[in-house]
Amino acid sequence: MGGFTWLHANLTVFDLEKSLAFYQEALELSVVRTYSPEDGSFRLVYLGDGKTPFQLELTWLRDRDKPYNLGDNEIHLALSVKDYEAALERHRKMGCVVYENTEMGIYFIADPDGYWIEILPENHSL
Repeated sequence: MGGFTWLHANLTVFDLEKSLAFYQEALELSVVRTYSPEDGSFRLVYLGDGKTPFQLELTWLRDRDKPYNLGDNEIHLALSVKDYEAALERHRKMGCVVYENTEMGIYFIADPDGYWIEILPENHSL
């Protein structure tokens, strides 16, 4: 066994258009591919950065009529960024920074559904 390759992580979102706009503005991700069955009961939208093979899959369910309850939200995604200060400034202007840990040199943003995303400087040792 071995040789696993990470393909994607999935988040289920309530408002797909709002989430797509957020991920484009906040993390510079763009749509790589989509899937929707003929009955339109759900949509899968895969986002990528155009540099790495890893993708973020957003799932939207047509019949969902209320936002998701994320509980204690102890699960998060993590990304590194070359220009940490510029990213932090962008996210502050967007109003999506939910936690800063200056001692550790990291911060977290939240997407429209409340999922947290950890932002680290490139080559951070965490």
